[in-house]
Amino acid sequence: MVLIIHDLDEKLNGKIANLFEKDADNIHIVSDNGTIKNCIGCFNCWVKTPGQCMLKDDYSNMGELMAKSKVLVILSECKYGTYSPFVKNVLDRSISYVHPDFTKRNGEIHHKTRYNNQIHIKAYFYGAKTIEEKDTIKKLVNANSLNFNGIVDSIEFSNDWEDILNENSSN
Repeated sequence: MVLIIHDLDEKLNGKIANLFEKDADNIHIVSDNGTIKNCIGCFNCWVKTPGQCMLKDDYSNMGELMAKSKVLVILSECKYGTYSPFVKNVLDRSISYVHPDFTKRNGEIHHKTRYNNQIHIKAYFYGAKTIEEKDTIKKLVNANSLNFNGIVDSIEFSNDWEDILNENSSN
């Protein structure tokens, strides 16, 4: 499955899905429908309801969705070198994808994997103004990938989201 997380208008979901249909038989799109609750850091998704967030909204199964995914596509505005608030919140709510126990990977301490899955990450950012912002978000995507035991396939930048959609529709 291809899991697409984006901060664009939900009305663009069909167009976004068409861009990535060559990558998978199954696509799941996560966009802002206005109901997402903020992660409260309770860690119940690790200890009380493993793999499932206790907050009841349309985003409580993010860990499970990631476990079913071969590819994670992130389309986000670059906000001061990080993800947009919505995309950051979705990734926070995905912490149940990993296990609370630790292991050593690449000489660093990271969470053990909960699922036998390695996600390939493709990240597309719009609105980055400076080289420093781009460098910071690249480091963040790579760090998130390491935490999720993933592989970064690409990190791309465009001036605005329409450029991202147009560039990918021609590929």
